[in-house]
Amino acid sequence: MFGDMKKMMGMMKQLGINQQEIDADRVIIESKDKRIVIDNPNVAKIKFQGQETFQITGESREESIEEDKSEEDIKTVMEKTGKSKEEAEKALKEAKGDLAEAILALS
Repeated sequence: MFGDMKKMMGMMKQLGINQQEIDADRVIIESKDKRIVIDNPNVAKIKFQGQETFQITGESREESIEEDKSEEDIKTVMEKTGKSKEEAEKALKEAKGDLAEAILALS
């Protein structure tokens, strides 16, 4: 089995494919409204024709980040504009969550 693996890695190298294992404890992928967390993942970085690709395997779970982000954004708008929490929330809602737009609207 290990001979086959060495042979495969040699063939990949001949084709210009470089693979590197990455020792990772956790991988986090964040989108606008959720976070995908993979604990104890197996991560491989594959480089081919100047492009880097990551292969991640493991068990994942999803977390909502909307509430965390909203409270953080509200505090930021309040700090930058000197406005009340209610005014900051309203501006963020009208700006559809766009932090910069909300700050500009209240400035």
